[in-house]
Amino acid sequence: MKQLEEKILAEGKVLPGEILKVGSFLNQNIDTQLLGQMAQEIARLFEGHRITKVLTIEASGIAIATAVGLTMGVPVLFAKKHKTSNVDGSVYSTRVHSFTHNEDYNVVVSRDYLTADEKVLLVDDFLANGKALDGLIDLCNQAGAELVGVAIAIEKCFTGAGDRLRAQGVKLESLALIESMTEDAVVFRS
Repeated sequence: MKQLEEKILAEGKVLPGEILKVGSFLNQNIDTQLLGQMAQEIARLFEGHRITKVLTIEASGIAIATAVGLTMGVPVLFAKKHKTSNVDGSVYSTRVHSFTHNEDYNVVVSRDYLTADEKVLLVDDFLANGKALDGLIDLCNQAGAELVGVAIAIEKCFTGAGDRLRAQGVKLESLALIESMTEDAVVFRS
């Protein structure tokens, strides 16, 4: 998506450890116009798939997932990184490793909110090592829900996670695909 690529080039900052900082427009200070355009593009890419729920993981994926859910007219569910007192009853749980924070989390969703009759679209802001998506896929499998596909704002292609998931048969659509990045340059896959 050209608008997202242009925004990354104009405002993104590459930090040590292969971190792309996009807090000025995507996951802290949110450019709502761009977010709306991204949601419309994701809805177009998955048109006709009869999605019934959007699933993401807290926290930075919630904004884009909500925009996509609103555009598609379906509910949005996010996996919590910790079971809290407001998550009562039985849950599906899986362990994920955060690339950005270099931490492991037990993520949970209530069994009441993810069921076998769901057709699920996973949505997240970044795809780096793919561990968050692996965890979300595991939650769908535990629930018996149908995974329709995955929509990502920014994919770091050089990690190979996206190619791995596609090779497994996952319909994965990313709006900006980064082939390589240094402090001086970000190169997109064409």
